[in-house]
Amino acid sequence: MKIAMIGHKQVPSRGGGIEVVVEELAVRMVAQGHTVDIYNRWCRGMEMPKEYKGVRIYHIPTFRSSALNVPVYSFLAVLCALFRHYDVIHVHAEGPGAMTIFTRLFRVPSVVSIHGLDWQRSKWGRFASRYLKWAEKASVKNADEITVLSEGARQYFFDTYGRRTHLIRNGLTIKGRQPPKRIHSLGIERDNYILFLARIVPEKGLHYLLKAFRQIETEKKLVIAGEIHPGNAYIKEICQLAKQDPRVIMAGFVEGELWEELYSNCCLYVLPSELEGMALSLLEALGYGSVCLVSDIEENHGIAEEYLNFFNKGDVNHLSRQLEILLKKEIDEEKQSQQIRWMKETYSWDSMTKEMVRIYQKVMERHENTDCQ
Repeated sequence: MKIAMIGHKQVPSRGGGIEVVVEELAVRMVAQGHTVDIYNRWCRGMEMPKEYKGVRIYHIPTFRSSALNVPVYSFLAVLCALFRHYDVIHVHAEGPGAMTIFTRLFRVPSVVSIHGLDWQRSKWGRFASRYLKWAEKASVKNADEITVLSEGARQYFFDTYGRRTHLIRNGLTIKGRQPPKRIHSLGIERDNYILFLARIVPEKGLHYLLKAFRQIETEKKLVIAGEIHPGNAYIKEICQLAKQDPRVIMAGFVEGELWEELYSNCCLYVLPSELEGMALSLLEALGYGSVCLVSDIEENHGIAEEYLNFFNKGDVNHLSRQLEILLKKEIDEEKQSQQIRWMKETYSWDSMTKEMVRIYQKVMERHENTDCQ
């Protein structure tokens, strides 16, 4: 089986959930004997490999502008893929999904994975939101199959378009809880900090957490781990809020052993999102046994409800009260062990890969039967 994957930014990378999904799926498929090519976005000055763990990487030039980045990249990537004779072109995210117009036109099997309803994200302007909404409709009309991450998304596509989709959850890779070593460089110790580890974008709701944290009296630190892009208006706002409280530590982008230690040793992980697909950072926190406090959006409820604590989305006062309650609670080690075990059994990259291969085969067979008629 020969598969093309389009829609992510760069692999290898932990820049976002889509990048992790593409990497985990592609590497596992190659290990099973399939051929997988991935199409990375490339801008002038960027360096990236041409191969990664047996996966071939093609570099597609595009603009750095957020308005033109996705349409230009998606068009060029699909155009290149159409001439390489793939069994299936797998498109990730709604924006790139617009290019299934061309996969349908040239009768190439296609699958679109919806990682979230991107047109709802507050970072997009009017033009971008309209484009993403149009791209969603194009995916519904032209893709052979669509996968989603949550029951809510599956219901949305059925209610809105009458389109049936496949619910395929993301996986989870956990090495086990790590002792505190490298976190000391941040001035923190085991159980003396609250952790926010995610992309620093408006829909993740970090501004709510910073405001709520200022309202509580605690000697705990608040560690914010996420890539900081200079010049970004929202990140400027976050940095200004962080400077108002000396207990806040801006750790920047983290990976590797420091990333593992931050999950393993926090007293509380908080994700105050307004919008999600399926937050990989939350899956990871749960997988490391962290006590988790999240907004009460539907996507979070569908992950591991009995192991989560909730607050009302966007309600700073309620978030503050929940922080105070959870910080006073003793850690239940038995429940923590149950949580880790349940997450490992429930969220498996191998199971996800198996399901995705089954969908590829289904789409290929459908096209073969149509061509024979």
